[in-house]
Amino acid sequence: MDVFFLGTGAGVPAKLRNVTSIALKLLEERGAVWLFDCGEATQHQILHTSIKPRRIEKIFITHLHGDHIYGLPGLLSSRSFQGGESLVTLYGPPGIKDFIEVSFKISKTYLKYPLEVIEIEEGTIFEDGQFLVEARLLEHGIPSFGYRVSEKDRPGILLADKLAAAGVKPGPAYKKIKNGEPVTLEDGRIIEPDDFVGPAQKGRTVTILGDTRACENAILLGKDADLLIHEATFSAGEEALAREYYHSTTVQAAQAAIRSGAKKLCLTHISSRYDRNDWRQLQEEAASLFPEAIVAEDFMEIPIPLK
Repeated sequence: MDVFFLGTGAGVPAKLRNVTSIALKLLEERGAVWLFDCGEATQHQILHTSIKPRRIEKIFITHLHGDHIYGLPGLLSSRSFQGGESLVTLYGPPGIKDFIEVSFKISKTYLKYPLEVIEIEEGTIFEDGQFLVEARLLEHGIPSFGYRVSEKDRPGILLADKLAAAGVKPGPAYKKIKNGEPVTLEDGRIIEPDDFVGPAQKGRTVTILGDTRACENAILLGKDADLLIHEATFSAGEEALAREYYHSTTVQAAQAAIRSGAKKLCLTHISSRYDRNDWRQLQEEAASLFPEAIVAEDFMEIPIPLK
């Protein structure tokens, strides 16, 4: 599991920061990529990476402001010509379906793969045997969601050396034990799986917030997360301006990380008013309260290791 930043700027593209898009790379877990937001030129950003559009399985849109969605019709269209044949599921606020349908109708776009569009409400929006995705409304000028991606605990590792020492030969018995089933050997011994399987590996959690003022739902979504990705459009001391424009400051993002118990904080959605020389100051503002804080940059990758 790795988080890859395709765009980390706010509002309009800048020379050093494209507008918002984040890829959650789940290549080892499910051979797929999940995309969060798709600002203008996201597909151009992808060209500079190893990400394959055909591997994009799900797209989660936080809100319908242009810097988060204007790249979506182009990306979906191009995927048809880049080997994409599998289903893509698009999640987003009410209105996302109209945006896609009108864009495709006017441009006469035809996809060569199935596209499912789900307009979401608060709560669990996706769950399977591996992952759970929850959404909550944040505080922005229009409906803006934050997403919490929780990996379910993985089964423990099969202790093959211990099984061999107990005289259990590799084969179907190993699979049964791995699946938690007891096995009776030819000599009558019963092999209990608890004795030959290591402890379960705790799943990882990544929280990705859309644009927002400081709010309680950001805390709930980020609870004990391995990584909290929080917008920081403004620097410390600009709290009044941030509130007026429904955004957050570096300090407010750090406070959210503290209150939620997150392990690491990454600031994104950085205003173009701050150039490269300012980025260290932005990080220091957050790190003065929450030491495990960093400022995202385009093409930055953050691994989320197993615990």
